[in-house]
Amino acid sequence: MATRRNELDAEDRNSLSESAFAFPRERKEPLTDASHVRNAIARFDQVRDVSDAEREEAFRRIKRAAAKYGVAMTETRWQELGKPSAGRKSSDKEKTKAQLMSEAKRRGIAGRSRMTKAELAQALEK
Repeated sequence: MATRRNELDAEDRNSLSESAFAFPRERKEPLTDASHVRNAIARFDQVRDVSDAEREEAFRRIKRAAAKYGVAMTETRWQELGKPSAGRKSSDKEKTKAQLMSEAKRRGIAGRSRMTKAELAQALEK
């Protein structure tokens, strides 16, 4: 049984079906409640050795779970989750300032017109 509220112990985690995870092959990022969905969003870029296709499927799973548990998501593509890392297999390159500015405008970030590229990236991580 869970040791704390919203925490899965090893037995609980092992008893989950593969479909309960964002990344079923690796059994990473369970999507069993709102807390775990938020965690999956936050840790999306930390999952190693998965293909772009697996990330795309994980993103779809997370979006479905977010809708089910009432978790707000502003991201429309998996590439918008987390920071790029060496272990992430993606053809996406670093975003341009114009792309960051567009995303900041879409999210309504105040003061964006005076921000540097680094400041925009930081504001979008919040």
